[in-house]
Amino acid sequence: MENQNAKSVSSTTNRAKSTLASGRGGILGVKAGMTQVYTADGALQAVTVIELRSNVITQLKSKTKEGYSAVQVGFIEKKAKNTTKPEAGIAKKVNATGFYHYQEFRVSADDKLDGLTVGNELGLDFLKDGDLVDVTSVSKGKGFQGGMKRFHMAGGHKTHGASVNHRSLGSIGNRADPGKCFKNKKMPGQMGNVKVTVQNIKVVKVDVENGLILVHGSVPGPRSGVITVRKAVKSL
Repeated sequence: MENQNAKSVSSTTNRAKSTLASGRGGILGVKAGMTQVYTADGALQAVTVIELRSNVITQLKSKTKEGYSAVQVGFIEKKAKNTTKPEAGIAKKVNATGFYHYQEFRVSADDKLDGLTVGNELGLDFLKDGDLVDVTSVSKGKGFQGGMKRFHMAGGHKTHGASVNHRSLGSIGNRADPGKCFKNKKMPGQMGNVKVTVQNIKVVKVDVENGLILVHGSVPGPRSGVITVRKAVKSL
């Protein structure tokens, strides 16, 4: 089994490269951390490093068959013992054992998917230095938090007899009419652990050889989190 897994993992490193150039493009990476680089004018700039691992094309969806056009990719291969049988059937078509993360990149029906083949890897050719991108990830989960931390509420009085209500929200409803708390009232609850997109982040450097993207801006999610990188929708 170990030899079989080793063979499968090595097969993902020698795949042909394809580029999703249609629409906004797209690729998946892992948030590797932060560093700093020097710009052309000698200024020191903080950057977030996004490590690109194998984005294997597992399926090409068409308008006639699935009802929409998209490119499905598998990201971060896993061992056969951790793969379910249905998932193993999908991964077998691309000579892999399974993937931890699957994602689709939607494209319009008019866009051509020339050069994209099931089993190939997505490449970085749709990006260049200086481009603006939108990055999407699941934000850090911070557990159950109060209104002051979650929504930056002011809290109660700190003096004048205030005892144990320094961080309380205060009134959460109206009078006898309507006699209820309205829906979507900002109150304590789970903070973070939601899908977040940060727009118009500048690409400082695209390192194709080492599979890295250096971006200047806030990238959501923890270190080692899966990051989706696409061209900025507001800059097209």
